[in-house]
Amino acid sequence: MLTFVFKRLLYAIPTLLLLIIFSFVLMHSAPGGPFTSDRPLAPEVMANLEAKYHLNDPLPQQIGRYVVDVVTRFDFGPSFQYKDRTVNEIIAQGFPVTLTYGAISFVVAVLFGCGLGIAAAMRQNTWLDYLAVGTSIGAQVLPNFVMAPILVLVFTLWLGWLPGGGWNGGQWPYLIMPVIALSTSFMASIARIMRSSLLEVMHSNYIRTARAKGLPARAILFRHALKPAMLPVISYLGPTFVVMITGSVVIDLYFTTGGIGQAFVNSALNRDYAVMMGITILIGALTIVFNLLVDILYAWIDPKIKL
Repeated sequence: MLTFVFKRLLYAIPTLLLLIIFSFVLMHSAPGGPFTSDRPLAPEVMANLEAKYHLNDPLPQQIGRYVVDVVTRFDFGPSFQYKDRTVNEIIAQGFPVTLTYGAISFVVAVLFGCGLGIAAAMRQNTWLDYLAVGTSIGAQVLPNFVMAPILVLVFTLWLGWLPGGGWNGGQWPYLIMPVIALSTSFMASIARIMRSSLLEVMHSNYIRTARAKGLPARAILFRHALKPAMLPVISYLGPTFVVMITGSVVIDLYFTTGGIGQAFVNSALNRDYAVMMGITILIGALTIVFNLLVDILYAWIDPKIKL
């Protein structure tokens, strides 16, 4: 196991390097720059700005300097648009916000999604199955960019129960609508995968043997069926967790939470290369880490899987 983890971490290094290089090249190949605006700057001012941020250096030299700063000091550099702030400060301010509502949304999606999937599979072709499937389909057709304005319209403008935006230190009235909007579509996908996987397991031979021995349904579910049925769900949860804890652009924009999703959009619109690169590396590193955790969970749940 330790050898496998060490090898995967070694593979992560060239993966992150390739991610940095391709992202750097793609961003610099687009027309315009971080200091391009409707009101063009004087050539002397533009030259001074490019010299200050080393944008006039050859592209390989810029990439090499950036990689050295990230690897040796974990420094993503200064922001091109916010002169008094660094990329590390912007991420440190926004990431805890997205991590908070993203982690809560993940827990809600897993609990309700697995619960709906198990209920539908254990009571197949009954009213409970139809209710669970109907709820999953309804949540699936309401992605976060549809759910967010509906929640604001109903609970803020019509009923006046919840604030329509803001963060206010993560108090629960400010968390409810972002969590619901972010978790519903993922909950529906988890419920669908859980139902189909559990149905397949429940029709396998060893489950029939357990039933023939007279084991109760609860024991069959939790002792024999649930762990193998969770394998497809876990493979889905790896990248899903990264998406949810790094936030959603829609959630940050609709609810003005101040997370890194909004910072990423602003950096893309303003051509703030440093902020875009910092958030891209953060998402890439988290994706590699949680895919590694998914592989380890696979081996723990199913010993037949060889790492």
